[in-house]
Amino acid sequence: MSALFESFALRGVTVPNRVWMPPMCQYSAAPEGPDTGAPNDWHFAHYAARATGGTGLIIAEASAVSPEGRISPYDLGIWNDTQVEAFGRINRFLATQGTVPGIQLAHGGRKSSTDRPWKGGAPVGPEAHGWQPVAPSPLAFDERHPVPTELTVAQIKQVVGQFVDAARRALAAGFEVAEIHGAHGYLINEFLSPHSNHRTDAYGGSYENRTRFALEVVDAVREVWPDDKPLFFRISASDWLDDGGWTPDDTVRFATELHAHGIDLLDVSTGGNASGVRIPIGPGYQVPFAARVKAETPMPVAAVGLITEPEQAAKILDNGEADAVLLGRELLRDPSWARRAARALGAEVHVPDQYHRSV
Repeated sequence: MSALFESFALRGVTVPNRVWMPPMCQYSAAPEGPDTGAPNDWHFAHYAARATGGTGLIIAEASAVSPEGRISPYDLGIWNDTQVEAFGRINRFLATQGTVPGIQLAHGGRKSSTDRPWKGGAPVGPEAHGWQPVAPSPLAFDERHPVPTELTVAQIKQVVGQFVDAARRALAAGFEVAEIHGAHGYLINEFLSPHSNHRTDAYGGSYENRTRFALEVVDAVREVWPDDKPLFFRISASDWLDDGGWTPDDTVRFATELHAHGIDLLDVSTGGNASGVRIPIGPGYQVPFAARVKAETPMPVAAVGLITEPEQAAKILDNGEADAVLLGRELLRDPSWARRAARALGAEVHVPDQYHRSV
């Protein structure tokens, strides 16, 4: 049997298989009112379908650690107890299906306060529930985005505290895995890359300074996240820039440091921090970045990026390129992908009793 359907243990948590769902924003939460940022019936149905479909680990979409940390006004958050209660309902159901519930703790930085993608995704102002974005440096993402406000050192410390509070709430909501979002051009990624970080203080300039904020967040969250529960970090392994950006070499170096700071798995993606770059998209195009981290560091890794077919996913794991695969768009298309893959590969996966006739 392929490793795709073997269990995977990290600390005290065992995921039943290696078919995992990455965070994918649904842009479907209330933008204002008492339920702002809280998951609703859409989110319950969305995640429940993937759990009944056999997905081993579901990482809930980017959940902001503060209202201004949302990517859009319609994003989920984990900054208040109403959100905790709503997440708890979902997580209790996921557990009944044997699926491990995870959450991505996030801050959108300079790419915050944008509209929903199907409405164009342009930045929005206060008249459309928007706000002024913040960032390590006053550099706009592109010509459409506003110039963000540069965070002071005191404000940086406040954001670290928001990640800690969010982690505590995630634990109360029943999450078994937490992931810190350090990818795709959002706040932590903005600090890491010299393309977006032009600071001259202790949080900018050298590699050590640019990674300081990320490591402060990791250390603070790890301190409150239980020792028996794994903590992931999502990274963009490359800015896809020829010069002046975050590189695969940086990622390998940083992965070793993250591992020493208590990160249990690196979720390896790429891009999102520089506009207008050319990315050679194709089946499994980001897998080599994960494979390099796995080969050169002690860090377990998950691979992502146009992984669509059972045989393709199995080969990635059986070749030792990653420890798990994250299927994004493919799980949007096919909530029962894990069940289909198990049939194709001669393996078994959890099937709800109610669906036994489909086996």
